[in-house]
Amino acid sequence: MNRRNFIKSGSLAAAATSVLPNSNVFAQEKKKIRLAFIGVGLRGRNHVALALGRDDIDVVAICDTQEEPLASCRKQFQKANKKLPKEYTGGIDAYKKLLEKEKLDAVVIATPWQFHKDQAVDAMKAGLYVGCEVIAGLTVEDHWEVVKTSEQTGKPYMTLENVCYRRDVMAVLNMVRQDLFGELIHLEGGYQHDLREVLFNDGKHPYGGGVEYGPKAMSEAQWRTQFNIDQDGDLYPTHGLGPLMHYANINHGNRLTNMVTFSSKARGLADYVEKTSPGHPNAKIKYKSGDVNTTLINCANGETLLLSHDVHLPRPYSIGFRVQGTEGIWMDLNNGLYIEGKSAKPHVWDDAAEWFKKYDHPLWAKYANDAAGAGHGGMDWFVFNAFIESVKQQKQTPIDVYDSVTMSVITPLSTISLAEGNKSVEIPDFTNGKWKERKAVFALDDSGF
Repeated sequence: MNRRNFIKSGSLAAAATSVLPNSNVFAQEKKKIRLAFIGVGLRGRNHVALALGRDDIDVVAICDTQEEPLASCRKQFQKANKKLPKEYTGGIDAYKKLLEKEKLDAVVIATPWQFHKDQAVDAMKAGLYVGCEVIAGLTVEDHWEVVKTSEQTGKPYMTLENVCYRRDVMAVLNMVRQDLFGELIHLEGGYQHDLREVLFNDGKHPYGGGVEYGPKAMSEAQWRTQFNIDQDGDLYPTHGLGPLMHYANINHGNRLTNMVTFSSKARGLADYVEKTSPGHPNAKIKYKSGDVNTTLINCANGETLLLSHDVHLPRPYSIGFRVQGTEGIWMDLNNGLYIEGKSAKPHVWDDAAEWFKKYDHPLWAKYANDAAGAGHGGMDWFVFNAFIESVKQQKQTPIDVYDSVTMSVITPLSTISLAEGNKSVEIPDFTNGKWKERKAVFALDDSGF
């Protein structure tokens, strides 16, 4: 399916104004790309599983500081009847030996957040494509360093933000590009997910739980909980913001200009620990991260965006998407959609699922079977495939370095806003003015998504 027919089939012609150069030289000269993984905890091993299911990848090396994830990763290779990769371990700098000794095309980084910037910068300087799990850095300066390194080396950096590829999210993108919602006015999203049993995981319960964090704990509780103790801000903005950026053409004819953040009191984590283990000292910690964090963002073209971070209280999972324009609205919380003059009844929600059948994104219509069984309802396959295809074709990634750092920098900026009394703070223009001319490319064809 060529790009013209792809767009025509999805009724996306109005949005299809430009696409990055596409070269198949790499694919013609090499049958497989040489890939390494830095970090093979739970998230890293999810990506490893996707790599082992493909015949165009050789996973030549893995790196982790702990034996348990390395051992679990070995089992994945054995089960798949694949050659065991070279292992690098022994300390947080072990990845540097991997970059120095292995001949690679790309790396996937799935380590704790505090290591992402250094590992990504070193990998790009080593001449590699970088696919990094969400959160590009801890400070605004970290984000600038990632951008400058990518520009100087010419090596793409892609945040592996899987929600951008969620099926309903992409159906709505299809609808936005066909002007079903009219001119966009306001958008919302966030990370609303009860993580108490993730942030406190003693390893004794099959799905997490307990009251321990740090060295005594398992998985993300070893490191992620500490951020909630030390820092008040939106600690995880990309799940909500990534899709909203594509709807509003951020960095592609539009940009985020400024933001202000508010945060509630922090009670949820201490309350959880006390109820789970009365009298435990972790119930007496003064957690800095507010239980509900809200950020309001302005856009250059006049839209407003609202982000939420809500992970310390009992609640069902929801991104909390809302896309609202002059012709209609979608909200994922009630699975409702309303288009004026086209919905079944005035002022009454339609079942969004019926609209999504009609406006299913062409990528999902074509590749749903390939994504079947992959994590998070298949969207993990899409984001991983997009990265791998970009490496194979030696082209820019569909989520590029500017998009990646823009959706991630909200974390340090929200902390600054809160620390300065809910002050409005400017959002850096990482494109240095290029946003005015850059055209949208995300999900406009199937040569890398």
